Amino acid sequence: MVAVLFVAANIANYLGPSVVDKYPVEFIAMSSTNRNLVLASGNLDPWTFYLVGFVRLLISDPLFFLLGRWYGDAGIRWMERRSPMYGRMLRTAEGWFKKASYPVIAIAPNNYFCLFAGASGMPIVGFLVANVLGTVARLFILRSFGNLFDEPLDAVRHFITRNRIAFLIIGVVALAGSLWADRRSGGEIDGVLELDREVTAAKEDQEEG
Repeated sequence: MVAVLFVAANIANYLGPSVVDKYPVEFIAMSSTNRNLVLASGNLDPWTFYLVGFVRLLISDPLFFLLGRWYGDAGIRWMERRSPMYGRMLRTAEGWFKKASYPVIAIAPNNYFCLFAGASGMPIVGFLVANVLGTVARLFILRSFGNLFDEPLDAVRHFITRNRIAFLIIGVVALAGSLWADRRSGGEIDGVLELDREVTAAKEDQEEG
């Protein structure tokens, strides 16, 4: 599931802008980054924007929360290997995370923070409430931003439409280059595909230590 979401997000981020006028729903369903949501906002009615954006933004968060809950500190050790920057930051923040966990999850519920929330023992109800409220607020802000700057954003969409083939070619080349580089470095894709094995190994190492 996580691997599918990761691959879909990469395809949308590189190829989606070239077809955002034709497939705005599919575009944000595959990747609901702030940029994508704002870009597609003008082509979507409010109900579709909020519903699809809400589901896509939330769908992976409980998965990483549960990974953190199931694997505990071993999950954080996996995170440190996959992303040393987040690992060091969260290790430093471990002492105060319980006090700041709710605003962190509301404002920045990325995969690593959700995993850490589960590992830190954050109540699942509190996690879901903070996550849902933060997601709704985020969508409202992005929709408002899109409405406020509708004319310049519309100009950007028309420019992309007029140069669709060029953007598509650039996107295909960039996506292929990104996947090739990630594969060579054993990066995010390998990490997501082997997440369960790596976290289990980290847990076994922790128990042996």
